[in-house]
Amino acid sequence: MTLRGRLTAAFLVVVLGPVLLGSIFVALTVTTVSRDRAAERLDHAATTLRTGISAICRQLQAAADAVAVVPADDRSPVARQLIARGLASDIRIFSGQSGEESKPSRTGDCAAPTGTTTSAIVATATVGTQQITAAQSVDEAFLTRLAAASGARVTLGSHHRPGGRELGVGPGQPLPLTLTITKSKPLFLYAVLLAVVCAAALASVLVARWLAHTTTRPLGDLAWAADQVAGGDLDTRVPIVRPDELGRLAATFNRMTRELKAYVQALTASRDQLRGHLAILGETLSSTHDVDRILQVILRTALAATGARSGLVLLLDPAGGHLVARCAIGLTGAWDLPDDKLATMRLPVGSGVLGAVAAAGESRRGHGEIASVEPPCRTYVAVPIRAPVAVDDPLLPSEPTPATLGVLALYDRVGGDDFDDADLRTLRTFAGQAGVAVHNVRVHEEAQRLSLTDPLTGLWNYRYLRESLRREVERASRFGRMLAVLVLDLDHFKEVNDTYGHAAGDAVLGEFARRIRIGLREVDVAFRQGGEEFVVLLPETDAYGGAIVAERLGAVVRDRLVPIEGRGAIPVTVSIGIAVYPEHGADAQRVLQAADDALYAAKNAGRDTYRLADPARGVPTGGPQPPRQAHGR
Repeated sequence: MTLRGRLTAAFLVVVLGPVLLGSIFVALTVTTVSRDRAAERLDHAATTLRTGISAICRQLQAAADAVAVVPADDRSPVARQLIARGLASDIRIFSGQSGEESKPSRTGDCAAPTGTTTSAIVATATVGTQQITAAQSVDEAFLTRLAAASGARVTLGSHHRPGGRELGVGPGQPLPLTLTITKSKPLFLYAVLLAVVCAAALASVLVARWLAHTTTRPLGDLAWAADQVAGGDLDTRVPIVRPDELGRLAATFNRMTRELKAYVQALTASRDQLRGHLAILGETLSSTHDVDRILQVILRTALAATGARSGLVLLLDPAGGHLVARCAIGLTGAWDLPDDKLATMRLPVGSGVLGAVAAAGESRRGHGEIASVEPPCRTYVAVPIRAPVAVDDPLLPSEPTPATLGVLALYDRVGGDDFDDADLRTLRTFAGQAGVAVHNVRVHEEAQRLSLTDPLTGLWNYRYLRESLRREVERASRFGRMLAVLVLDLDHFKEVNDTYGHAAGDAVLGEFARRIRIGLREVDVAFRQGGEEFVVLLPETDAYGGAIVAERLGAVVRDRLVPIEGRGAIPVTVSIGIAVYPEHGADAQRVLQAADDALYAAKNAGRDTYRLADPARGVPTGGPQPPRQAHGR
């Protein structure tokens, strides 16, 4: 049922209910009054009849007595005179026993009524042996006169009729009569009442429909407008018909729609701006592994999304236990530094708001609670930057990686409002992206390192050797410098594996690599070319310098035995070949081949020594040579 139908029904119930109840009450009242009036008429008619019949009985008795008091000879003329005067319809004089036998039949004696239906009323007077009877005939005319006098219909005898009244016999009342009154039916009154009720009902229906229409039409317009707005048409307006409650509701709806349109426009612009920043962020994440550049884009996107004036990203330095600033936007005071000097700003973990966020790994927002070493602000929101993977990821370094990688903080929202929960959730999203970015860069760096290093010795592998040698040769050629290349090979390494086992051989290789690293400069680079053969690049070093390094490395390996668990210690020596660019080769391949040939010369010279490549001997040409597995040379 519609709202209009419900309002119409409610109005009709409220209006027609009392009307119908009132009409029923009036009808019942009219019926009751009519019934009471009929009863009153019957009472009046009965009283009138009793009085009238009693008077007739007295009149008949007076007539009989009048005849009785005159002489016997004059009684008949007097009787005729009394009949003529209408005092009786018949007067009879009886003598002796014949009087009893000649008395009219079915008469009702006023003095001693019998209660049977009678045809006449009689009154008797006795004088000596004579009996004078005055009678009044009970016929239709008599009953008509009684009905006219009483105002009711008079019927001789007792008849049980609805709404009738029976008059029994008694002294002065010799006739059994039944009185009935024709009840008046107020048909006109009922017709008027019905017409009034119908008119009221029709008027109520019309008024109810008008009220329902005028009430629900604005609501219908409002519902239609709400559907249009829900469909995206924010230009829809509700007409204001009257300045009543519904009119104020329509005005409020129109104002809400206008404000909603403004909000949607603002959100659309913000969404487009955020979409642009996210596109830049996605492009940056997919096209670079520069952590600082990625963090800069994430920070700018977070500022645009939350409306903050300034922001700061700090990463955790596990070794020093400090937060190191990596990028900042809009900061003032001591933190207003260029990017190349921003890393000098450090915060201890656990100190201040940012240190507490990094220590506890929980987000915080507020105002006026920052430490003096932190950026000055009125309001702030800070969230931890977390690693997205477990700390036991095989691609990560062996040492434990902290779950919290850093802190992302924003300061002073535009407009002066405090940061709310929505800003906190938004910032957590960007902090998650920052955590993924930092983690991915570290994983990439670690994966790249693992792909270029030897897992047993930790030195660079043959793949990185080719790239590094090419790069160092190009640099030496560009700047007119020299490059010394040393090729090292452990002596009799096959015997170590055969005698002590491969585990002992791996231990020897690891210790040998460690001693090589100890004997080199920071700019020197060591590689494991394959098996027990290693290569060392000495930038800006001539043949003399290469010989000094070779001598030092041979001594470092020779002078100390290599301890083997459960086997004691074993002696190890190394043979070294030396070549110098461009003296012994015009390119990376030739100089490496020259150093390899010098290594064979050192092996042939008795091992545990070094040899310098011979410039006059030359080297074979061709592509890069694979690593030589020279076990036991």
